[in-house]
Amino acid sequence: MRSTIRSLVTQIAPLDLREQADCNETLAWIDSDAPLFRTAKPATPPMHLVSYIVVYDPATAQILLVDHRNAQLWLPCGGHVESDEHPAITVIREIEEELGIQAEFYWQDPCFITVTETVGLTAGHIDVSLWYVVQADSQQPLAYDQAEFSQIRWFALDQLPLERSDPQLGRFIGKFQRLLKREAPRLLAVR
Repeated sequence: MRSTIRSLVTQIAPLDLREQADCNETLAWIDSDAPLFRTAKPATPPMHLVSYIVVYDPATAQILLVDHRNAQLWLPCGGHVESDEHPAITVIREIEEELGIQAEFYWQDPCFITVTETVGLTAGHIDVSLWYVVQADSQQPLAYDQAEFSQIRWFALDQLPLERSDPQLGRFIGKFQRLLKREAPRLLAVR
């Protein structure tokens, strides 16, 4: 699984110098033979792999964020990658647990990577996050995990609560919008 995760990281085209540094740090971490997966809550080992799930409604150009109780931030869905689990399987498992829906990948592979120190009630460890995008209908009823989230909400891309969210969300949105523009001619050709 280590080589699979390494391959996923090397396939991400960095947005900027920060993402390039996060890619480099992640590759060095993978190559060091350090443990990649959380073995005990909340932070053992102190650096571990996470799959973030940005739920996107292409019809309304909105993303879903969850008001995470422990982090005390508006975040994408997601969770810790289990031992020897492919990060895409984490996406499938977590979106069903957290929102009660099946994952419909917008892109099969992660499109963004971050290395971020956590905050909130479980502060002080490092999440290496692979950002996946799945699509869903913003009108679809969702049965979200109320023990983990105080609320969920769809946001227009220009109305995100960046002052109380993952510090990398704004950078992700910038990259995401570029990827959507790059993809637009291909989607029009298919129609």
